[in-house]
Amino acid sequence: MTSKQRAYLKSLASTLNPTFQVGKSSLTPEFTSAIAEAFNTRELLKIAVLKNCADDPNEIAEMISERTHSQIVQVIGKKIILYKPDKKNPKIVLPK
Repeated sequence: MTSKQRAYLKSLASTLNPTFQVGKSSLTPEFTSAIAEAFNTRELLKIAVLKNCADDPNEIAEMISERTHSQIVQVIGKKIILYKPDKKNPKIVLPK
C-alpha cells in the first residue's frame, strides 16, 4: 500500500465511528471472527481500544491483521484502522 493510498483511507476513516471496541478481555476468538464477518459488508473498519485493555494497540492491530488477512492503515493512540478490499465487488477505489 502506497502512502497516497494510506492517506486516502485515513481520510475516509476520519468520519467513521468505531465499529468495535477492545476491552479488558482483549482479543478472543469470537471477537476476531466478528471482525472477519464485518469485512464481508465493509472494507474499512475502525476499532477503539478501551482504557481497561492492558494490551498495546499496535500488537492488537498486528494480531487482528494477521487473523483476518487485512491491512493496517493506521494505529493512532487507541484507534486502529483496518482495510480489506472486497475481492468480488470493491466499494473503495484506491488512487494509484
